[in-house]
Amino acid sequence: MADPYIRFSHVFKSFGDQPVLTDVSFEVQRGEMVVVLGRSGVGKSVTLKHIMGFLKPDAGQVFVAGYEVSRMPEEELFEVRRKVTMVFQSGALFDSLTVGENVAYPLRERAARGEPISEEQIEARVEELLGLVELEGVRDLAPSDLSTGMKRAVAIARALAADPECILYDEPTTMVDPLMAVTVGDLILKLKRRSQITSVVVTHDMKLARKLADRIVFLVEGRVAFFGSAADLDSSEEPLIQGFIYLDEAPFLREGAA
Repeated sequence: MADPYIRFSHVFKSFGDQPVLTDVSFEVQRGEMVVVLGRSGVGKSVTLKHIMGFLKPDAGQVFVAGYEVSRMPEEELFEVRRKVTMVFQSGALFDSLTVGENVAYPLRERAARGEPISEEQIEARVEELLGLVELEGVRDLAPSDLSTGMKRAVAIARALAADPECILYDEPTTMVDPLMAVTVGDLILKLKRRSQITSVVVTHDMKLARKLADRIVFLVEGRVAFFGSAADLDSSEEPLIQGFIYLDEAPFLREGAA
């Protein structure tokens, strides 16, 4: 098997006296979608920040796209961040720009760096990406005019405009209604099948994990309690994992018993 695109090797991270990641090891192969699953506060988003180089481990190594980002100084991380982009929980759209201008922003940055991208090509790509996330009619709206779920979809379109090798999704279905959560999950699944971009999804949503994951990293109190397929997760003997699965399925169990 080829070298993984992302690899964590015995990573430890604490904030003050509070351990957040404890001996975390896993890898993400090129073109694979790995879901980092677990309850709130177990280190999921901290894991993403290590991939981007926003945080450095106290011990251990993090490799991304052939670089050991855990040892790279900030000025050298630019090349990694051109290859890897993140879709934040908030969407992180620019409020002063329209939807179309937000999606065009990475394209105009690339043009400013000297890439041969004309304004006509930028406009065409924006139309294509908004069509891909099924938001063709919102190009001239402000982010404030959009629902939370629509902002997430625009953020995904903007991430794709950077032409990345890898996309990181931070809690993509948090704080959206159940119908929009299904829509966002379907969108990410469609992009996975269409583009084969390497992806990492952080979530506490078990249904989303089952829908998207090639493999799942399940964090319990900052340690990897499970790393494998969604099917194998069900047979894990870790009590906290079984409790998590039970609580996720409990509403359906109650409906069936009613």
